[in-house]
Amino acid sequence: MKTSEHLMKTYAPLDVTFKRGEGAWLWDTDDNQYLDALSGIAVCGLGHAHPAITKSICEQASKLLHTSNLYNIDKQQHLADQLCEISNLNRVFFSNSGAEANEAAIKIARLYGHNNNIDKPLIIVMENSFHGRTMATLSASGTRKIQAGFEPLVQGFIRAPYNNIEAIKNIAENNSDVVAILVEPVQGEGGINIPNKDYLNQLRDICDQQNWLLMLDEIQTGMGRTGEWFAFQHNKIQPDVMTLAKALGNGVPIGACLANEKTGKVFQPGNHGSTFGGNPLMCATASTVIDTIKSENLISNAVRMGSYIADNLREKLSKLDGVSEIRNLGLMIGIVLDNDRLNCECSDLVKLALDKHLLINVTAGNVIRLLPPLIISQQQADTIINTISELVISVLHKKKAA
Repeated sequence: MKTSEHLMKTYAPLDVTFKRGEGAWLWDTDDNQYLDALSGIAVCGLGHAHPAITKSICEQASKLLHTSNLYNIDKQQHLADQLCEISNLNRVFFSNSGAEANEAAIKIARLYGHNNNIDKPLIIVMENSFHGRTMATLSASGTRKIQAGFEPLVQGFIRAPYNNIEAIKNIAENNSDVVAILVEPVQGEGGINIPNKDYLNQLRDICDQQNWLLMLDEIQTGMGRTGEWFAFQHNKIQPDVMTLAKALGNGVPIGACLANEKTGKVFQPGNHGSTFGGNPLMCATASTVIDTIKSENLISNAVRMGSYIADNLREKLSKLDGVSEIRNLGLMIGIVLDNDRLNCECSDLVKLALDKHLLINVTAGNVIRLLPPLIISQQQADTIINTISELVISVLHKKKAA
């Protein structure tokens, strides 16, 4: 399908257009069926056209889409109550995207610093991180590729290696202007990088000792994907600030910045805002997402199916020369390949999988990223396992033969 000449060329889309979806399946304009193992990059955790989500959107759209945050919004207040209940945090600011949620977190950290008489507050961020594409969030990200050409970048960030506590301690010893750490519990865009089990606990301890804020970007990890509502819950800790988006709306754009009692009071009227953030439609939908995850026991399914897929992929692939590692936490799964052992670019596997009617993604240059919906069945998981295994084995075998 020809791409419209009127669209800015910010994407290089594959040659397929989807017209409808149901559960983990999508159908293109020629009525070919595809299994979605990407969920719109961790967005459609409940799959496509979930009946409860469809009903919620239609009912709310027939009543009220938008007023303004100049007035009370009951759906927004209800969603805030739900999010605070499942996170044990205290306050919520609603936005339209993950990048906007991270912008709010960055502003909270800076205002917190100024309130504590730090004139130029600094935030520690990590190498290989991804926090968004606004000027502040791309500056905070640890990927030079998304920053190139947009200089001068926003100042106020100190970069540290991911999963390296000694580097954080060294920064603490040598800089008195740090006010916060912003970190992903699992780096998604960075290649499904899963830190040591006590990494977040140690960051929490350092933040407590230094009076810093621990700010967790759970935009990709949140809403049950890792086998808990939020990835930090695996570590039995509490952040000071947490950001959400993606799966919160199951396709309806919504972001959220959650805060504890201390940081939730930093913003005062006039400090921050959003025209569309927290409107009745997005909040009604997100509330239904939470209700559905609970009623269908989907967090348990994420644990079960995540282990099932990863374990079977390890059994089929981990001994192959060219497969470096298979990582997973719940339904965040990464297959790390050695590009030198392939007869093609790792990114070519996306098109090869599409030809087999499976949607996947390659990130960090050499990692097949799988983010199936939380509703995935064992039969669908078997399709993912078998198709991926066949693809990887075939390109490795071709390289060996060559």
